[in-house]
Amino acid sequence: MFGFGSQTEEDVSPINSDVDRGTAPKETAEYSHSYDPNYGLSVERDELNVICPPHTTERKLMAKVDLRVIPFLCILYLLAFLDRVNVANARSFSLVDDLHLTGVEYNTALTIFFVPYIIFEIPSNILLKKLKPHIWLSGCMFMFGVVSVCQGLVQNYSGLLATRFFLGLFEAGMFPGCFYLIGMWYQRSEAQRRYSFFFSSTTLAGAFGGLLASAIGKMDGMRGYHGWRWIFILEGVLTSVISITFFFLVPSFPEEAKWLTEEERAYIKARLQADQGRSAAERKITRQDIGRVFKDYKVILGGFMYFGMIVPAYGYAFFAPTIIATYKYSAISTQLHSVPPWACAFGFAMLIAFGSDFTRHRFLFAIVPICVSIAGFAILITVHHNRKLEYAALFLVAMGAYSAMPVIVCWFNMNLGGHHRRSVGSAWQVGFGNIGGIIATYAFLSTDAPLVAE
Repeated sequence: MFGFGSQTEEDVSPINSDVDRGTAPKETAEYSHSYDPNYGLSVERDELNVICPPHTTERKLMAKVDLRVIPFLCILYLLAFLDRVNVANARSFSLVDDLHLTGVEYNTALTIFFVPYIIFEIPSNILLKKLKPHIWLSGCMFMFGVVSVCQGLVQNYSGLLATRFFLGLFEAGMFPGCFYLIGMWYQRSEAQRRYSFFFSSTTLAGAFGGLLASAIGKMDGMRGYHGWRWIFILEGVLTSVISITFFFLVPSFPEEAKWLTEEERAYIKARLQADQGRSAAERKITRQDIGRVFKDYKVILGGFMYFGMIVPAYGYAFFAPTIIATYKYSAISTQLHSVPPWACAFGFAMLIAFGSDFTRHRFLFAIVPICVSIAGFAILITVHHNRKLEYAALFLVAMGAYSAMPVIVCWFNMNLGGHHRRSVGSAWQVGFGNIGGIIATYAFLSTDAPLVAE
């Protein structure tokens, strides 16, 4: 699964599919055309030698899939991540003072989010398959929007803890559910740029969150509410309203997509089976299925890979505004200065994704961004009196961490064959990996502020 050297993910078969191991056929470089007696005309075969429906081409059909799958999931996760990390923006607008938070209480409020988030990853993906994606994802989206509004109305530390807990509960299924759904539509050789574009909605959320917070912060004092309350309330309302429309827009699995013809559904299913093995979509997930997934040590390894990236990623997401504030910027200016690193991270992640898909290689495209992130942290640790260089280091941290993560998740998920293994495996990776989020919430303590500002 995790090939090194010249071996790429396409040179190895997927981790056992739900029905049979089946080695993915070798890919050829070009399409082929041939006569098929069932159609009575020349038909196009894709690079896996699967016959494409005569009324379309593989390129046109996948463009149609892209437009129906990726944009809506990107918006969904952008809002989920925005509601998750906007507490970092809210902190710049008197949240700590208004709720009388002391010591590590702010950090504990961040931590409580990850308790249900970790526990309910796998059950959420099982429910996603049972209830259908448009029902489960839009329903969870509506609820975490409501909780975000409630977060803007809390009056004390206990209320903040309660809302952060339920926010983690309802967001638990978003990330692994979307990755699971995307993986059921695309071949391994074409998945990375889709995964990275989806995952980069987190960087867009960071950039958008900073811009939005700088604007909403100007509402400070309106109707007796400080700016941090309006950040939670308005962003939560936006999420809940959009979730209602997403009930009708979020895509389903290929086998159930009503916006595809019968021929198109059969073709999508056939090309994925040729690439990844049979999906066993018609069979329910059992306890035995879950147990079999964890018998493969590579599945366990995937969780540790993601764990290693979550710590720096969430450390940056939760505390970048706090770090930037130590450069003596105002609250509004702090939010605006948090935007450029996120924007650069988006661009760098897409370059890495296209390079990875073009070469059909993952390992080096995960290692290089990790090294970029390490370089950024090294500068932050050693340089304390050069504001411009320290600010530049934040770019390196964001670009590296948020470019390596989608490569690692795609690398792992696209080598899980079938609905059952991908459902459980993707939830395991994200669930276990997010234990690192608990560590990240204590990366920058208020008691260390004098050291951070040095």
